[in-house]
Amino acid sequence: MSRVGRAPLVLPPGVTLHVADARVRAEGPKGKLERSLDGDVTVTVEGNAVRVTRRDDSRRAVRDKLLLLTLGYSHPIAYQLPPEVTAKVDKQVVVTLASADNELLGHVAAAIRELRPPEPYKGKGVKYAEEKIRRKAGKAAAAAGGAR
Repeated sequence: MSRVGRAPLVLPPGVTLHVADARVRAEGPKGKLERSLDGDVTVTVEGNAVRVTRRDDSRRAVRDKLLLLTLGYSHPIAYQLPPEVTAKVDKQVVVTLASADNELLGHVAAAIRELRPPEPYKGKGVKYAEEKIRRKAGKAAAAAGGAR
């Protein structure tokens, strides 16, 4: 979530906000407005300020041997881990895999990397911790070089 999204919203004078279950109702001098909330969103009213938060702001999470990844596609990707492999999310961008079977661990790491392999132009994608991405110059840099 962006820093702007974390800032509380200040209610104008004369506006009241009522939060009940999954519905928010605002009443003011210009009229009434009622909206339903998504299950992942919570609204708290603190005086004349309103704070809207999401339940889970993580890009990666492990739930019951299911690794949930947000890799820049239009949908999150779920990867089912084998029972012998455990995963731990250290930060939002670091996933640590562990297993007694090194061969299986290598296969799982390669399969996760294949979900979005690193690309040489922007350097985005899933990469190993020690891996260095060799960056290429794009079309604009090649054209500026004067190659004829």
